[in-house]
Amino acid sequence: MPNPSLKNEKLYEDLRDEGMSKEKAARISNAKANDSQHPSKKGGKQPPYEEWTKDDLYERAQEIGIEGRSDMTKDELIEALRNH
Repeated sequence: MPNPSLKNEKLYEDLRDEGMSKEKAARISNAKANDSQHPSKKGGKQPPYEEWTKDDLYERAQEIGIEGRSDMTKDELIEALRNH
């Protein structure tokens, strides 16, 4: 059954097959289906995660709901945020 919230189901399925989470695959496939969005271009004005403090990284991980964040090092938080 087609999912009405997905704009490009083929791309979504391909991204899921590559191991992306459902949320990330849906975001990318919907953004690529929208001509006004360019998901491959660099995002906003935030500095790279390496320049964030560990507390800021932890806070962001908490907002997203990353499990096990309290035991993570700064590098592990960066990797978890990038792979979310």
